[in-house]
Amino acid sequence: MKKLSYYLSAILMIAVLATSCKSKEKVVAPPPPPPQPKGEVLINNYCAGEKEFMSTKELFRASAVGESLDQMVSKKKAMTNAKGELAGLIQTTMKGVTDNYIKSTEANNKEGLEERFEGNTREVINQQLNGVRVICEKQTKTSDGNYKTYICIEITAEDIIKGVGNKLSADKELKIDYDYEKFKKTFDEEMKKFETK
Repeated sequence: MKKLSYYLSAILMIAVLATSCKSKEKVVAPPPPPPQPKGEVLINNYCAGEKEFMSTKELFRASAVGESLDQMVSKKKAMTNAKGELAGLIQTTMKGVTDNYIKSTEANNKEGLEERFEGNTREVINQQLNGVRVICEKQTKTSDGNYKTYICIEITAEDIIKGVGNKLSADKELKIDYDYEKFKKTFDEEMKKFETK
């Protein structure tokens, strides 16, 4: 009888161990990264590409690189390139805003109105670019002995819309056809497109 209970206990123990081992989940390893194309080297581009360096509905952002034998010149080049990139982004956005806003107005001379809007917008953008904020800056030295500056700058959409609003409302010819709330609403709709990119 002792032998029988010993065998039953052993079988019961084996059954418990077997079922407890089966209940463990298998850990699945993530798939390996895709192979690097032949002849290509991945470049690490600082201050760019990640979500924190991309434009949003509240902020315009731009990244750029500058390279020179002189450290300060590389920084100036990077800043100039970033401001150019930022100005282009803002102008493209403002062109969409202006087109949509003017389509919705009942002004007689829509072509003249569009030209005045765009002229005022360009002037404001040029002024506002002096107030950009640097959110990332990294410098490296290349194997050639050059300095490379990576930079990302930003400006708030609110600063742009206020600047444009002030400029447009000060323009005597535009003041008649200009509605700030309608313009801001059109601007906000255009800025939401950054959230879907």
